[in-house]
Amino acid sequence: AQGDPGQDAVPQPTAAPSPKIPLRQDRPQPRASSTGTETRSGATEAGDGTGAAGTGLGTGAGRGGAGRGGIAVTRPVLVSTITDASSFPVPPGGRKARIGKSVDVRLGVSAEGRVTSCQVVRASPFPQTDAKVCELAYEQVRFEPARDVNGDAVASTFTYRQRFFN
Repeated sequence: AQGDPGQDAVPQPTAAPSPKIPLRQDRPQPRASSTGTETRSGATEAGDGTGAAGTGLGTGAGRGGAGRGGIAVTRPVLVSTITDASSFPVPPGGRKARIGKSVDVRLGVSAEGRVTSCQVVRASPFPQTDAKVCELAYEQVRFEPARDVNGDAVASTFTYRQRFFN
């Protein structure tokens, strides 16, 4: 036995509330400076300024600018490391607890071969020891700096692994 049919569902009209913050209107974009028929196509007076590769003054690509401009560099060469294990704090369980362990840090290297930044990229089980590696890297680790194609020293990065033997 089937029951009597119920009333048909009739949706009620509703309206979304007005937004409290006005919606962002896209601004019209300026005309590209490269368009037009003038020989300078939107440029201003001729003179010194930022330019692309080639000769001239200014910042930008090429050797005259402030950036490296895509110049390949050699890697820095490690010339002094942290060698004194007694510089590190004694971990829980004694020094033997860290034998065979290591920590990897990414070092910023200046054009003078000194450490300028240190970030742990693979930690050891001992956070205090890891922090000490960065502290000692600033003081003791030195490099022959990376070089560009002209042989000039340039800033770079180096991943350094401190292994613990005792």
